[in-house]
Amino acid sequence: MSPILLFGFVFGYFALLLGVAYYTSKNSDNASFFIGNRNSHWLLVAFGMVGTSLSGVTFVSVPGTVGSIGFGYYQVVIGYFIGYIVVAYVLLPLYYKMNLTSIYRYLDERFGPRAYKTGALFFLVSRTLGATARMYLVINILQIFILKSMGIPFGVTAAIILLLILLYTFEGGVKTIVYTDTLQTTFMLLGLVVSIFAILSSLNITTNEAWQTLASKGLTKIYNGDAYSASFFWKQVLGGAFITITMTGMDQEMMQKNISVRTLGGSQKNMVTLATILLIVNGLFLFLGGLLFLFAESNGLNLKGDDLFPTIALGGTLSVSVAIIFIIGLISALFPSADGALTAMTSSFCIDILGMEKNTAQSEAQKKATRLKVHLTFAFIFLLCILMFKWIDDKSIIDVILKLAGYTYGPLLGLFSFGILTHRLVNDRWVLLVCLLSPLVILGIDFINNPEWFGSKLGFAQDTITSLSHLSQRLFSGFKIGIEILILNGILTFIGLWFISKPRESSAHA
Repeated sequence: MSPILLFGFVFGYFALLLGVAYYTSKNSDNASFFIGNRNSHWLLVAFGMVGTSLSGVTFVSVPGTVGSIGFGYYQVVIGYFIGYIVVAYVLLPLYYKMNLTSIYRYLDERFGPRAYKTGALFFLVSRTLGATARMYLVINILQIFILKSMGIPFGVTAAIILLLILLYTFEGGVKTIVYTDTLQTTFMLLGLVVSIFAILSSLNITTNEAWQTLASKGLTKIYNGDAYSASFFWKQVLGGAFITITMTGMDQEMMQKNISVRTLGGSQKNMVTLATILLIVNGLFLFLGGLLFLFAESNGLNLKGDDLFPTIALGGTLSVSVAIIFIIGLISALFPSADGALTAMTSSFCIDILGMEKNTAQSEAQKKATRLKVHLTFAFIFLLCILMFKWIDDKSIIDVILKLAGYTYGPLLGLFSFGILTHRLVNDRWVLLVCLLSPLVILGIDFINNPEWFGSKLGFAQDTITSLSHLSQRLFSGFKIGIEILILNGILTFIGLWFISKPRESSAHA
């Protein structure tokens, strides 16, 4: 299919987003940018957050996992559902009770200013790495199948897309994103459904026949009962639950949209609705992955991982309409995660690091000028990180994202858990050290436990990987740490905070 034609649809899609942004950003101010004036409708937020929660990684990487682990990823999805319920009925009531604009203000009131800034700092690092990894995946597909043939370098592609995101988030912020995310989620789900029916038609089979064929090949298997495996059922479920609790409930980007809803009840309805929809949508993405596997097998295509869906959709084996739907669905999956991250990081830096919310010396106009400068700065940082992921050039970006989340969100899990579950007073000046040491210790343990993963990513020689694997076998007897790395990191942070804390009662006699 002509790259110029595909590019035309991409351009038209951006024009639509800019039109929505222009309409929704009229008369916007800092309150509009940060929390949408607390006037967002819960149903719009819930539907739009489907796109934010899924992103281009789900659109491309999740279908690509079916050929290797079947429907095993659904174990994590079950955990996600549990996590959303915890967020709805444990964390959201806390945030609404304190009337927070930034959720990290909780850490300030519970522990002190250094803990507060530590939480915000880990969010900024976590969201930067996670959002840019997701962006890299989609931008790289656009580069390979459209822009490379037009002679446009990868760096220019990334810069142009970031510029376009800036254009429609620059003024309206959350107020705009609530509407653009709803639009983009619609296109993404349309792309999913159309792709499923197109491949069923191409294979000339019914949904039931496809399911039976996948089951006969063992690809519909969800449960993994091997406790030593990195994908053991309870590891995956608990890991998925805590990923949601941290990456949604302790993440300013995700909570920024939720607390833009006027009431706690509306925000909780949003969260439960989102959790239910994601159970269904992730199941459809896995079914799509199974169909793609069958299609590749029947056409003699040796494809796997992140290459599976884009190559089939854009490689000319399906119709032109499917290629167009795929591209629109793909960029619709990209932007809800990218625009929200950029906006939330600007909000967090302005409120948590610069203290803009408490600064009465600056006028509204001065605060807006500062906010716009911060927004531009984070866009440039995003560009640098995307170029870094291009240099790494990983073939299954979902593994990288989950691994990074375990290290960067672990300290946030420890901080919030310690604050909610105990009444102890911490020595605020030591909080940052604890939160830095915990992931470093876990990194060392994980490196020894999973030398194959680290060796492949860092380019170790095979002899070195083999030697480290023997050491891992002796130390861990074949047990593999997986997605629960986040929980271990949080526990270690919790223990560290305990050692730098004292009972609240003792302070009364000091």
